Parts: sequence; structure tokens; C-alpha cells
Amino acid sequence: MTYDRLVCANCAAPVSEGRCPVCRASRERLQQEGPFAGLNPMALIALLAVLIAAVALLAHQTV
Repeated sequence: MTYDRLVCANCAAPVSEGRCPVCRASRERLQQEGPFAGLNPMALIALLAVLIAAVALLAHQTV
């Protein structure tokens, strides 16, 4: 999940603005989760489908 859509329960501001210490801590944690943490589920599914198609094409060409 991306932090630009999250609302802080402490200050009721968007987490991406980092107005309070809780927002800043959450923003830092979300930024450090990894390269695929910011992708939405549909993008991950599309990436997986492309990867499966590439493997299937490679397997078909080697036969």
C-alpha cells in the first residue's frame, strides 16, 4: 500500500505530509519496505502475467 492514500489516526492529516512524529515514522517504514511495496495489486498481477508469458514462450522455443 502506498502512503499517499493513508490518513494518520494521530493528526488526521495525510501520512505523506508527515505533520506529526507518527506520520513521519509511518512514512519512513513504508519507504523502506522494498521495491514492490508501492505497486498496486493490478500492476503486480500484470507483471506476473508478463513473466509467465515470457517463460512459456521460452519453453515453447526450446522444444
